[in-house]
Amino acid sequence: MTIRPQDLGDPSFRSDLGLEYNYLSGAMANGIASVELVAAMARTGMLGFFGAAGLSFSRVEDAIRRLKSEIPDKPFGFNLIHSPNEPRHEMAIAELYIREEIRLVEASAFLDLTLPLIHYRLHGIHRDASGNVVTPNRVIGKVSRIEVATKFFSPAPDRFVQDLVKLGKLTPEQARLASEVPVAQDVTAEADSGGHTDNRPAITLVPTIIALRDRLQAKYNYQHSLRVGAAGGISTPASVAAAFMMGAAYVVSGSVNQACVESGSCEMVRKMLAESGQADVAMAPAADMFEMGVKVQVLKRGTMFPMRAQKLYEVYRDFASIEVIPPQEKAQLEKTIFRTSLDEIWNQTKEFFSKRDPEQVTRAEKDPRHKMALVFRWYLGQSSRWANSGEPTRVVDYQIWCGPAMGAFNEWVKGSFLEKPENRKAGVVALNLLHGASQLMQFRISALLGLPQQGVDSPVPMEIEKLRVQSGFAGVPS
Repeated sequence: MTIRPQDLGDPSFRSDLGLEYNYLSGAMANGIASVELVAAMARTGMLGFFGAAGLSFSRVEDAIRRLKSEIPDKPFGFNLIHSPNEPRHEMAIAELYIREEIRLVEASAFLDLTLPLIHYRLHGIHRDASGNVVTPNRVIGKVSRIEVATKFFSPAPDRFVQDLVKLGKLTPEQARLASEVPVAQDVTAEADSGGHTDNRPAITLVPTIIALRDRLQAKYNYQHSLRVGAAGGISTPASVAAAFMMGAAYVVSGSVNQACVESGSCEMVRKMLAESGQADVAMAPAADMFEMGVKVQVLKRGTMFPMRAQKLYEVYRDFASIEVIPPQEKAQLEKTIFRTSLDEIWNQTKEFFSKRDPEQVTRAEKDPRHKMALVFRWYLGQSSRWANSGEPTRVVDYQIWCGPAMGAFNEWVKGSFLEKPENRKAGVVALNLLHGASQLMQFRISALLGLPQQGVDSPVPMEIEKLRVQSGFAGVPS
């Protein structure tokens, strides 16, 4: 019995997306999941999503142009993130993907479905010559709650479909076809992860979403079966093997890719990540959903960002406006966090939103509390950009999205060539994880069946040339 890395997961997923391996890299925001990272995944026979969240329209447009040029014949995807504070930007990005014929998006951080998402999914829906419903655009939903997964696995809500008809985005015939397809055929169950997370344990979340999949497939009897992937904690052969053994169609890695040389993070951040342990993470307020109290998981070792971000949220919670913040409290914020006056931060924020979303400025000038939120979000937004650019004066303020998976990966590669961050190439890391998982599964299954034990019970990272020889990898760049 031989289990190969390319045998892991659902073969229909590989076939539908044109992949060699059922392994994806998630869309880390602000371009951390960079053009280089996405291209590296594609060249390894896998799939990467570009981290479009938090970037300007022009930056996303440029990334599309570059990827079409660099990997014209290979699959790749882009992120579409739920933006409750910037619905116009979300719609603009969705329409950009439609115009540029981006056929695959990872829909993340959605608390509910939105019109831009449904517009993207249903654009171009039609019935082919055989009578089958065809949807050119594919959505992979990333969820951690069963109620959100239910919405992705169900047909598009009629209210959105009718709105699109009224706007001239769908024909009445297309609206009728919408009831025959889910919003997403594929949903990723996101367990305890870096960035937006509910800290759910994969061992309970993945089987729950799989059971939901079976119920909704039976309910709607879709032409193409629903599938579930696993994300969060995907960082060792054991975690990859466990995900596939639980029935995941594919796996999605995140934190480990940020520590790879192709990521949009700076060298200092990659070094910090390579030195982190499983307990070196904390929850902190999220920039994009600050007012709602939503949090993201970040690295706490070597940075004061979690503490400072939480302080800003507490001040926002306790006071109605910047003007009523006690003078001593305000002075401390300006000295330690912003390093300038809040008036100056507001001027910068106002200039930014005047170009990106003028309605935010209009609202802030009428609502002092919203103005305070925008000013505080300046720090949360800049802290991620400082980390990506390697701003040397702001190391203690770096916001580095990270889950405990990073520490688990570091423990696994200790003493190997992958211990050094400069050796961590996304494709090599992914192949090692898949190779180790296949070896581990082969060993465990042989033991259960009472057969001579094949594989190894503790796979260790191997140089790429050895992987090629042992696993039959072909055409993988080193």
